[in-house]
Order: sequence, then C-alpha cells, then structure tokens
Amino acid sequence: MHVEGLKVLPRDAVDWDSQRCRMGPALMSGLGLKLGAPVLIRVQRGVCLCTAWPRRDLAEGFLQISTQCATPDLSAQTLTGLTVKPAHITPLTCPRLSSVSVKVFVQRLEHKRKVSEPSVHKLLEGLYVHQGYLVDLSGAETEIRCVLVEKVNSGSQKAGLITARTHVEVSLAQTVKHLERRQEVSAASPGGLEEVYTSLKEMITFPLRYPETLRQLGVSCPRGLLLIGPPGVGKTLLVLCVARDIGATLVTVNGPEVTGSRPGESEENLRRVFDQAREAAEEGPCVLLIDEIDSLCPRRTESSGAPENRLVAQLLTLMDGIGNHEGFVIIGATNQPDALDPALRRPGRFDRELSSDYALSREAALQAMRQSQAGASEPVSMQHFMQALRIVQPSCLRSSIGATDFKPVSWEQIGGLDDVKLKLKQSIEWPMRFPEAFVRLGVSRPRGVLLYGPPGCAKTTLVKAAASSSHCTFLSLSGAELFSPYVGDSEKTLAQLFAQARSCAPSLVFLDEIDSMVGSRADGSSHSVQSQVLSVLLTELDGVGIRSVERRSTGRKMAQLEGGEQEDTRLQQMELQEVCNKDVLIVAATNRPEVLDSALLRPGRLDQIIYVPPPDLEVSRRS
Repeated sequence: MHVEGLKVLPRDAVDWDSQRCRMGPALMSGLGLKLGAPVLIRVQRGVCLCTAWPRRDLAEGFLQISTQCATPDLSAQTLTGLTVKPAHITPLTCPRLSSVSVKVFVQRLEHKRKVSEPSVHKLLEGLYVHQGYLVDLSGAETEIRCVLVEKVNSGSQKAGLITARTHVEVSLAQTVKHLERRQEVSAASPGGLEEVYTSLKEMITFPLRYPETLRQLGVSCPRGLLLIGPPGVGKTLLVLCVARDIGATLVTVNGPEVTGSRPGESEENLRRVFDQAREAAEEGPCVLLIDEIDSLCPRRTESSGAPENRLVAQLLTLMDGIGNHEGFVIIGATNQPDALDPALRRPGRFDRELSSDYALSREAALQAMRQSQAGASEPVSMQHFMQALRIVQPSCLRSSIGATDFKPVSWEQIGGLDDVKLKLKQSIEWPMRFPEAFVRLGVSRPRGVLLYGPPGCAKTTLVKAAASSSHCTFLSLSGAELFSPYVGDSEKTLAQLFAQARSCAPSLVFLDEIDSMVGSRADGSSHSVQSQVLSVLLTELDGVGIRSVERRSTGRKMAQLEGGEQEDTRLQQMELQEVCNKDVLIVAATNRPEVLDSALLRPGRLDQIIYVPPPDLEVSRRS
C-alpha cells in the first residue's frame, strides 16, 4: 500500500505511559515490522524511539507517536499537525544492554538524596533507550521526572533494551530546571539573523534531503560550507537551530579538541570524528560542525611545522573521501577566514561560504526586561535596540586595529573654515546619511577624500567632526601604528583594517599622515616597504564597497514563483542594496601632498582633494 504521508494523531489513553507507536497494519507489513519491534521515527523537530503496534481501528494513513524516549527538543506538543513520510520510519536493531550511564532530573532539590541506581534501574527496565535521548518518566509515581541517556554499552549500536541484567550507572542528579534551561537554549531562535538562517537551512537541506534530485540534474552535491563571522554573532547557534529544524543529528567538534600531544594523535582524533558522523548518517541526515576551524587547519607555509601540515592534509583527504551517498554535510565556523589554508576553500570542499552579521537581540531583550515592572514580559521594540546599540560594542571593533576612542566633535566647535566644512559635509556626511538620495538622483559619491594643508590646521579634528555628524564607525591608522619590524606584517595590518571597515559599515577610515605610510614610486624604490604598503592600499581602495551579500534566500525563490512583477521588485531591491552597500569612505590627511604617488590621486581612489588653509583673519580676531 502506497502512502504519501501519515497524519500524526494524539496517543490513546492506554498508551500514555508506554513507548507504543500505532500505525496501520499494512504499513507495518510493508516496513517488515513485527509486533513491538523498535523503530526510529524522524520528524521535523527531532527523533523518537518507539515500538511498532497496529492501530486499534486498523486504519491506514495515520500515526500515533510516543515521545517517551526522544531527542531533548521533541515533545508531544511539537507533534501536533505534523505529517510523517513512511520513509522516515526506520526499523532499528536493539540488543540487550550490558550497562548504561544516565543523568537523572528530579522535581526539587531535596529529591536528589532519594535517587539511587536500583530505583532508576527499576523505572527503566523493559524500555528501549538511545544514546543522547531523553526518557520521560513523569507518568510514574516517583520524584524522578526524566533521565538523559549519556552512554550505552552495546558495541557499535547506540540503542538497546534495558533488562534486569543491565547495570545502570547514575552519573549526575540535577533538578529539572537545568533541563528546562538547556531546552530553552537549544530551542532559541537566531534573532536578527533570519536571512542567514534561511540561506544556511537551504544549503544544508538540499544535499541531505534531495541528493537523488541533484544527481538526476547532473549537479554534484555540495558537501562543505564555511560559516564566517566575528566572535559572538551566533554562528554555532545558527547551526544548532538549523539541525534541529530539519531533524538532523549534529556532531560538534572544536578545533583545539582534535589536537593531540603525541605524533599522529591529532590525525587519529580527526578520523574518529568523521567515523562518528558516518555512523550517525546511517540513521538519518547528519551535520558535522567543526568550530574554530582556523586553529585546526591554518595556512601552510614554509615556516609551518610538520604536525600542522599533516593535520591539514588529513582533513583534505577525509573531505575528498566523502561519497555522494553519505548523508552528512560538513560546516566549518571561523572568524579568521584568511588564516585558513587555501586548499580548503576550493570547489568540492568548503565551496560555499556564508557571512554572519552582528545581532543586538540579547542586549535589547535585557533592556526590555529592565524597563518592565515586576519582571513582567514586555515586547522588544526598536527603542530597546537603539538603547542596546549604545551599550554593546560590535564584535568587529574589539580588536586593536583601527579602533579609536574619541569624544564626539560638532561642526560648531571648529571656528571658521566654512568652505572646508561644506565640502566635507557634501563629501562625507551627506553620502553616509542619505545614500538613497544619491541613488535616486544618479549622483556618484566620492570614493576617497584627501585633506592637505600646513600642520596644525585642524585636519584631524575636521575628520572627527565629519565622523560624529555622519553617525558611522570611525577607524583611524597612522604610520607609527602601521609599520612593524616583521616582514609582511604592515601589509597584513592594512588589509585587516579594510576588512574590519567593511564588516562595520557604514564606516569611515582615516589614514593620518599618509605621506609617512606610502611614498611615491617615482623615486625608484619599488621594493621598499612603503611601495608594498602602497600596492595593498591601491588594491583595497579599488575593492572598497565590495561586501558579500548572500542572496540564496527562499524569499527570492518565492518571488520568482509568485509572479514576474514581484520578481522585478525583488531584483530592484537587490540592485539598490548593492549600491547602498558601498558605504566605506576613505579619508587621508597630509601636509606633503607632493610626495604622494600619482596613482593614489586618480578618480575612483582619493578623488576629492580639499585644501585646509591656516586660520583666517576673522578666526584670529575671535581668539
């Protein structure tokens, strides 16, 4: 009997404290299930371990699921209105367990003293359990609410039957509040990261759920995804939420955890992690998350050691050995993508990259809680986000490169120089504050501004006033901060400054005393440090405004499906966003413009040149 989908119904009253999953007898026969056979049922929110029983009315097309032994995120309430495909019901081989280690959760703190291994064994006897699953015991007359199965001793199997001979070890007893807090964290949604969440879910779902469709289309399944973002933006939380929503098993490993002390131990640990992911993929979709992958696979150079090179080579070999039939995807998370070995980012490995921006959701929620009375719940509004914006420092500004603390300076604090102020407002403030107007009028904004004039004419103060009035991120760098005694360090610092500016856009980058950073190549010193810094600066100036925007969201696909008019509107919004993303402005100051290289002053780079004169006679009289 062919059934497209099974509608999930509530359990019968007689099955409330059992593991019985009731289905039609024809479906049981088609799946080869005997009465009471253990099965794994995968739904949208997680997986549960049940025993197969026929429905009392022998009706087909319906399913009644027991969540007595299920993943921590799954409950009877989350099953309402779901539809389960027969392919998501998997027969399971469950041997008798010799030993099992569990964590016990009790109702109140004083109940912890009453927990004993014999009492827990009595409650679990006759149940099928699975490693990492939660066993609900709230139906029994006991202080124990549930237990978390931490480890089972059944060879290669992760599930089994607890019998009278099974040794039950209680590793820890906690109150149920710890479990509720854990479930709240695991079920938390990535606030403020909806677009990235949608794109990440799409990238993971296609190779895991539709490998046959991709194979029929002649498209190779993408197996690797690199998640990029500054520390604290929620990269790991994104992967946890996506894996939970698509019902995939998540295998997590941190880069430093793989590294071992003896030769070959790191490679052995890495192979063990991949074997664990393959075993999990045999039961259903699996996601392997390698957090802090930059510490695991740094860029291979002549100065790098043999152990690091061997570990990188081992990861490359393991990724190349993943077949299209294996149902797991690898996700690498890093905040330093440039530190990774380039071989990892080629097609066939981490061939998809997704950037994650900063979110203020947690601090905004705290602001709402502080303003609420008597701990009452208050909706988070834009006002709370604006208040949080004044408190939380962006993650991309927590490094020492370019970060500058200065008091806001207003235009009124600078006497005279009215012509210079107007030019700076037109070149810096207006493009930053009103980018849509420039797009609407078809007016091109300057890419860079050069201030030149004698020393002591308030060039630096003018730039600070422009940054204060523009309400943008201000990054500053001088020659003394740029140069380093190490070869290549100055060029790296400059490149990191521009990368930081793009991640904190809209931003203003101020290069003070630019004549000390870069000179002119006309004097023949083309191999000096200044010439190399100049080459990097020219490259970054040409690349300012390029910001990776992930457009593979389902919203665009829905626009294409719903109609041409909505698709055109969506594409116009994309084009406008692409123009408005060019919101990184470079401002340089010097008192020796004649020593600068002519390539810096051409259109498209420092194309707005403003002379800052000494204080005029009117200002001198006021002072």
